[in-house]
Amino acid sequence: MDVDTRLLRYFAAVAEEGSLTGAAKRLFVSQPALTKQMRRLEGSLGVRLFVRSRSGMALTEAGGELASRVSALLNGWDEAVQATGRAARVLRLGFLDAGSVGAVPGVIAEFRHAQPEWQVELRQFAWSDPSAGLARGEVDAAVVRLPFPKQERFTVQELFSEERGVLLPARHPLVESETVEFRELWDEPFVAAGAETGAWREHWLAAEERGGHPVRVGAVTSRPDEWLGAVAGGCVALAPASAAHFYSHPGVVFRPVRGVSPSRVGLARSRRSAHEVVLNELLQAITRRLTRR
Repeated sequence: MDVDTRLLRYFAAVAEEGSLTGAAKRLFVSQPALTKQMRRLEGSLGVRLFVRSRSGMALTEAGGELASRVSALLNGWDEAVQATGRAARVLRLGFLDAGSVGAVPGVIAEFRHAQPEWQVELRQFAWSDPSAGLARGEVDAAVVRLPFPKQERFTVQELFSEERGVLLPARHPLVESETVEFRELWDEPFVAAGAETGAWREHWLAAEERGGHPVRVGAVTSRPDEWLGAVAGGCVALAPASAAHFYSHPGVVFRPVRGVSPSRVGLARSRRSAHEVVLNELLQAITRRLTRR
């Protein structure tokens, strides 16, 4: 029997939250996808782990037995992975977009100078996981775009902020404007992240800055190429100012926007990381680099 540790992490989240909705939000996955994974785990184990109840998901006797042991099992696995990482001197750093890690190549060079025995491994994640792999234990730290879900197991150090603008189809009338007023975009079809990303999706739709005006979603995407393609096809999308430098498409134009808050970038990590000393060194290198920008 082969059980993916990711399935166990999903199970632990559902058991702790007591609901698929809460667990899906915590893990940055869709509820249908989480349901499918729980069925896959039950199929692998050959037992039923949950029964639906009015209050959410109740553990069966077998589920309760697994829940009582899964935390220690995952902690042991994490310690083994971290020990392996320490032995190999590899620090896994997740990120979502090129703009958020624009200064990282120089930072890594500084970090390697201070910690020559360590290697930094960059891993890019789809926007369907705004934690950039951290929530699922796939990285040691992540450069993320806030908001980041408030969870006791994570800490987030804000690094910098940048203005947000809008990506427009090249033939859109507002392309003629040097700066676009956000209210001029309220009736446009917006590109959005998946609903499972919650507050992160709302931020990139600027839902709180619409004066109660409803959002019109024209496309749902999770990767830059899909995002640019949707805009070229007739949608609009809020984007950090760095997008104009790092992402281009012949059918897409970037314009500054007035009336929306900036995008904030932070370094997120676990409060119980075994790489605390090395992560502090990395954070210091990032801070030094950003100070010189």
